Amino acid sequence: MAKIRVETTINGEETEFLCNGQESLLEVLRDGIGMTGTKEGCTTGDCGACSVVVDGRLVPSCLVLAAEAQGRNVETIEGVADGQKLTPIQQQFLEHGALQCGICTPGFIVAAEKLLEKNPDPTEAEARYFLAGNLCRCTGYDKIIKAVLDAAAVMREERA
Repeated sequence: MAKIRVETTINGEETEFLCNGQESLLEVLRDGIGMTGTKEGCTTGDCGACSVVVDGRLVPSCLVLAAEAQGRNVETIEGVADGQKLTPIQQQFLEHGALQCGICTPGFIVAAEKLLEKNPDPTEAEARYFLAGNLCRCTGYDKIIKAVLDAAAVMREERA
């Protein structure tokens, strides 16, 4: 079967890869490009572990065909941090112990970054609603929501 050549931008860098027509963006990110920060959870789009942002829209990368990334701007967990410096969301996840096994954490952080980009001052209910597509089987949601709300406060202080 002939491979499809895809040119895309991943975390601000122009990237080119070959894929089969049925391969998901998740498969290519992890197995083709070696960006293993995006995790495989359910592969049915239900858990959010593989969340990435494509052209500004939060999507489960397991449900996006890799070929659909042609000409798009893809943002993954690897593109969240600024070098070695953690973002406020990453720092608050650490400080609140909002992670255990780590499978869901990259998806939650990518989703939380998108939430706070759209709404820098979410209520607890708004944060819970926005992150409802991300599932955690280990630590529960209270620590995650507190981390996101505290990160929002830190980010607002930094902007002031």
